[in-house]
Amino acid sequence: MKDQSCVKILTEWDIVAARQLGRNVAKELGFGTVDQARITTAISELARNIYLYAGKGQICIEEVEERGKKGVKIIAEDEGPGIADIRKVMEDGFSTSGGLGAGLPGVKRLMDQFELNSDAEKGTEIKAVKWLR
Repeated sequence: MKDQSCVKILTEWDIVAARQLGRNVAKELGFGTVDQARITTAISELARNIYLYAGKGQICIEEVEERGKKGVKIIAEDEGPGIADIRKVMEDGFSTSGGLGAGLPGVKRLMDQFELNSDAEKGTEIKAVKWLR
């Protein structure tokens, strides 16, 4: 595991800070502008979910390397109420906040790997990876 940088998500401004961090890491790794946009959109979505549903948490961004490939991993963690029905939140168009419902299915589409773990007592952890092409 390489360097990991985290942004605590407590206010809407922290969402902006997390996006900026993600864009900077992606740029340093050599991602093109389209993939940088995908990564920052995914971060924005994950950070907004923490802010709206958990109240607090963090977004961590780290460089990853696997079988000679480089990438960026986003880890979104919170200690919120957890996700009661993971299948439901992974359906396109599902929204509890009145948003577009691009949410987690959108993050999954934007990234190359996506893993979601949620527990009513411990909160939610989402890991998403984008590989450099």
